[in-house]
Amino acid sequence: MKGKSLIFCFLTILGTCSLMAQVAADCSNAVPICNNTPVNGGTQGYGVDDFNGAARSGCLEQAITGTIESNSAWYRFRTSASGQLGFNIGFDASEDWDFALYRATDCSSLGDPVRCNFFDNSDAETFMGVGEDPTGNTTTVLYEDWLQVMPGEDYYLMINNYSNINSGFSIQFSGDIFITNPYDALDCAIINNLLGPPLAACDNENVILDATTTNALSYTWYSDTGSGFQIIAGETGPTLQVLVSAMYRVEVITTTMTNIISDVQVAFNASPITNPVSDEIVCSESAEFDLTQKDSQALGTQDPTAFMVTYHSSLNDAILGVNSLISPYPLSIGTESVYVRTTSLANPVCYDASEQFQLSVVATPVLSFATEVFICEDSAGVIIGETIPNSQYTYSWDTGESTPSITISQAGTYSLTVTNNQLGESCSATSIITVVVSETPEITDVIIDDLQNNNTVEIVTDVVGSFEYQLDNGVFQASNIFTNVPPGVHTVTINDLNGCGSVTETITVVGFPSFFTPNGDGTNDYWHILGVSNLEDPMVYVYDRYGKLLKQLDDSTLGWDGTFNGRELPSSDYWFKLTYTDIQGQRVEARYINNHFALKR
Repeated sequence: MKGKSLIFCFLTILGTCSLMAQVAADCSNAVPICNNTPVNGGTQGYGVDDFNGAARSGCLEQAITGTIESNSAWYRFRTSASGQLGFNIGFDASEDWDFALYRATDCSSLGDPVRCNFFDNSDAETFMGVGEDPTGNTTTVLYEDWLQVMPGEDYYLMINNYSNINSGFSIQFSGDIFITNPYDALDCAIINNLLGPPLAACDNENVILDATTTNALSYTWYSDTGSGFQIIAGETGPTLQVLVSAMYRVEVITTTMTNIISDVQVAFNASPITNPVSDEIVCSESAEFDLTQKDSQALGTQDPTAFMVTYHSSLNDAILGVNSLISPYPLSIGTESVYVRTTSLANPVCYDASEQFQLSVVATPVLSFATEVFICEDSAGVIIGETIPNSQYTYSWDTGESTPSITISQAGTYSLTVTNNQLGESCSATSIITVVVSETPEITDVIIDDLQNNNTVEIVTDVVGSFEYQLDNGVFQASNIFTNVPPGVHTVTINDLNGCGSVTETITVVGFPSFFTPNGDGTNDYWHILGVSNLEDPMVYVYDRYGKLLKQLDDSTLGWDGTFNGRELPSSDYWFKLTYTDIQGQRVEARYINNHFALKR
């Protein structure tokens, strides 16, 4: 972990001593900080009740102690820049911690916290705070929104352990103010300790403690690695190069006989090493690339729970630890450099951004040719496949050909694989083309619903296919039914949508009664075709069931009265045919007429 803590003590000639502990249980003794802190020794108890018996403070509630605090630690800091500020409080996953952040100038007027978290740690997480979880966990409930700050704002941070057993915590600051102001985002002037604030350092850093004091006569340095303070032999100067994690103390004897004793905690964190990462060549059909699969290469044998790997589009972003690329990462055709940063989760200041790899994306062929092709039954063949080929691609048919397109004369399914070979990678796309025989259309029947001013014509075909239909020279339509067709001679057309021809026939739309009753009552006494006046020189012939011609009618005839040679014929079905002269002057017989009717007496 990373972090800093301090002990500050002035020892006068009268023997008085003022001590500020590494972890302050009371707000009045809040430890001033201006950078990340190392892991401290944990919290024990809460000193005085800083909330004076209150039941709540923001999200915080009373513990079983009857107070809001149970095992508390207080810190204070002051901002020196404007922008976005956050922090990460790191701890053991088995422990339950809460926090509250107050914007206040003193402990007597804390007010409500500006950020607060009281959720339990049932998910066994290792960070809580403001901003973003450094592990990338976006579903955590232990983080509050970023805080927008201005220069000169004072804050008190209370961290409380609800578990009663704890192994300490660290504080890591984050946010864009530490990018825009990496050295003075927080004001270190609030710290009056001779050796400065607690120091979280990387194991490859050169750490120098400076106790230079005016009128100093001598300096004595001590260190405590867990067995109490011991004199560091040979160190009598104003500065000390620190090589190991420990509590450090300096005793300064001055000419004024005012002795100064100052303590500071220094903790070193392991600096990660980013191992070489191999280049990647992928096909664009993947659409995305999982950058996390490169983590193991970057980490090597390093503990993945102690270090985090991020990827960036520029070296500067990798050095700053900003604008990390999302994963899965959207692919773009071409080659780009991806910069790798390995960061200590315990101390984000410890990182290595020395490696990069090339991510090359080879275009997978995009097949846009038709996958369903129709061939006419009388056609010599049809071309299928890519008619605008790419010279960089190779083509392979399941028929054995290696040309972009082939000519097919038989129905069936054909497979074409198109491959782009670049940078040692073969990116292929395969398409199945179905060739279907399209039959030439035929008019099987025309159903005419007539005997009305607005007649209906239905074109019938037994051929299966994709057709469109036309009446006379009108617009083609998908429906085979035409309405509001006036009496007279018309043409109907079926056209194959797949280009396999069309067929046109002439029809005659007329009307006639399906029966008549020639009984002299003045109603339905005569039978005749209606609308023949629209025809040129029409002639109607009436027959009995045996084909005997009974009557011949023209457009000037009143109609047939049901007699033959003056003799009344019996009730029965009778047939007729209609002829007329077409536009070429030829006499033709009207087709598709339901040409029988009934005589009823």
